[in-house]
Amino acid sequence: MPTTFTHKFDTPTFKGTVSINTGLFIGGKFVDPVEPATIDVINPATGKVITSVAAGSAKDVDIAVKVAKEAYKTSWGLKVPGSVRGKLMNKLADLIEKHTDEFAALESLNVGKPFLITKAHEMASVVATIRYYAGWADKIQGKTIETTDQKLAYTRHEPYGVVGQIVPWNFPLSMISWKIGPALATGNTIVLKPSELTPLTALRLADLVIEAGFPPGVLNIVNGYGMTVGQAISENPIIEKIAFTGSTLTGRKIQEAAARSNLKTVTLELGGKSPNIIFDDADLDQAVKWASLGIFFNMGQCCNAGSRIFVQEGIYDQFLAQFTEVAKGLVPATGILSILPRSMVPRSLRFSLIKFWDTLILRRSEGATIHIGGSRHGSEGYFIQPTLVTECKTNMKIVQEEVFGPVAAIIKFKTEEEVIEMANDTVYGLSAAVFTENSSRAIRVAHALESGQTFVNCFNSVEKNMPFGGYKQSGIGRELGEYALDMYTQVKAVHINIGMKL
Repeated sequence: MPTTFTHKFDTPTFKGTVSINTGLFIGGKFVDPVEPATIDVINPATGKVITSVAAGSAKDVDIAVKVAKEAYKTSWGLKVPGSVRGKLMNKLADLIEKHTDEFAALESLNVGKPFLITKAHEMASVVATIRYYAGWADKIQGKTIETTDQKLAYTRHEPYGVVGQIVPWNFPLSMISWKIGPALATGNTIVLKPSELTPLTALRLADLVIEAGFPPGVLNIVNGYGMTVGQAISENPIIEKIAFTGSTLTGRKIQEAAARSNLKTVTLELGGKSPNIIFDDADLDQAVKWASLGIFFNMGQCCNAGSRIFVQEGIYDQFLAQFTEVAKGLVPATGILSILPRSMVPRSLRFSLIKFWDTLILRRSEGATIHIGGSRHGSEGYFIQPTLVTECKTNMKIVQEEVFGPVAAIIKFKTEEEVIEMANDTVYGLSAAVFTENSSRAIRVAHALESGQTFVNCFNSVEKNMPFGGYKQSGIGRELGEYALDMYTQVKAVHINIGMKL
């Protein structure tokens, strides 16, 4: 019988008790894994165990997939009108909104995020995203295509059936909403793997899925490690489509497994090394603020973090001085206790802390200068100082490889042509930004950059109704907006003879 984890929050920002079932969520109920196993969930602010959750295996994935397939054939998919799917999704969004403080508190506890930022930014976005796709549920449509007067030809956009979804640890519930929103709206059933590091909000969401009235088996949640549950989802022959957000290395493995098994359709949102280009004529104060948001938001644990900052030589010294003061002003603030608007939140992965240290040692040996930071902050938890690296060359690892932390490489440039060449000199292409008061230059450079999205005079201003995804090794396909619906439907062409004779 699955256990229940209960945590009492008594802080200035939130007071309340939250209970979570720690089992696997399959077929509309919590169950124990076939092979008993658990995973410790760590608080990154303290390094201490919060609780343990059930750890699934390939056997549990097989069960979840069969349940999801049955639900698709009998109580979801094309058996249920889009208006009904949308109604249930809106009910789920209402319930999340009702329990916003609980979700924000759990995310703060499990991921280390400041509570008020999580509540105001992420939870509001989760609710809005699910409502957005609820509105699309009864608008999935094909086309009637003129051919001849003796034929009726049209297309249908049909769901895949069972889809697999694997989400990361940096924005747990936000990434879930990005994936389940279009999948449910288009009529698919889901087998979802949350990160083994941050499963708590996913498990709390399962309670609300039941309360909202979704048929059993429509959304299934299997906790577990990537090498077991993630691999099983990638290889399962019944799953026809898989969506993953995470590292490029893992994305490659998922694509390989999908190809080896049944040629699954794959959506991958992967790593990035996003360029942020600041020209001499930019509003310097605004550029500094947006650049700070671009790299230090969520402690730099964003796939589209603006970690390569290119500054034109005429304002380089002034920009560096102001940006340095911003970085120095960031303060350590941990999770549920935080009420600070600018905070240094802990990294959520112990391995990343080790990787971070290795990264900076390599950079030093390559001749880059650690302008500020470069060290761990304190001895408890996994806090890292905001770090600025200067005197960088474009072939250095600090400029080429994703660090996934609060580390910015600041690079001086002379001309527009030069900086476009440098910005595109990367295997990644997730995001980019341009700061200039010259509108012609802004549009010209935005179009020249090889990235899935380019921001002009802002950074990381993502919208639920705009597509999000990458070029090159930053991924395949798009999430968010109407474009995400195409990732969860197959187009069927129907040809009806109304007069042709042989």
